Amino acid sequence: MDRLIYTAMTGASATMGQEAAVAHNMANATSTGFKTEMHRLRAVPVQNATMPTRAFVADASVADDLSAGPLQHTNRPLDMAIQGKGWLAVQMPDGTEGYTRNGSLEVNANGILQTRSGLPVLGSGGPITLPPDVEVVFGTDGTISTVPRTGSRNSTSTVDQLKLVNPPEADLKRGGDGYFRLAGGNAAPADPAVRVASGYLEGSNVNVVEQMVSMISLARQYEMQTRMLSTAQEMDRSASQLLAKS
Repeated sequence: MDRLIYTAMTGASATMGQEAAVAHNMANATSTGFKTEMHRLRAVPVQNATMPTRAFVADASVADDLSAGPLQHTNRPLDMAIQGKGWLAVQMPDGTEGYTRNGSLEVNANGILQTRSGLPVLGSGGPITLPPDVEVVFGTDGTISTVPRTGSRNSTSTVDQLKLVNPPEADLKRGGDGYFRLAGGNAAPADPAVRVASGYLEGSNVNVVEQMVSMISLARQYEMQTRMLSTAQEMDRSASQLLAKS
């Protein structure tokens, strides 16, 4: 009896957590560069000599769907999208490197190129600083060129180059802030093969229809598990009545 209760109880709890993960994916269906989180339920045996046949259910984030999302043309000079595989390197608040596919960039009051959330974008030698009163042009290899807004507009200067990386996907871990990092906390080397598209942004790769189907399936699964708990309660009540009569 307790095996049924244990499995149904932990299964219902893990299903609620999985529903929250699916809801998170759906909420980010329009977020630039967002990657779908893929969750799966798994059985975990209880490490207890007195209950060797018991197992509980756990929600494990087994992987992230790192496939590319659709490119959306914005015609904004400070927008860039990674073409194919690769990542844009940014400096995290603790000084380590983080990686993102969100190429919606801006220049702060000090001339530092940064993400919309305020993280400095890394170049060949650290954070990138741009001169004032210039227009920015991204080359396909991540080269940053500037054109003065006044005077001779035929004068083009190369300022720096975006640090574009392409580490093995298995080594990347998503943080709670949505940025990816290498599992060991190290910095990935720049990859000259990564290409970018200027004036574009990468959309989310969340399949809304697929996530809706998952949400419906999880809701039915949760209902089934709560019914199992009710069934176990009824069975326990019937067994108690039979024992009382005997």
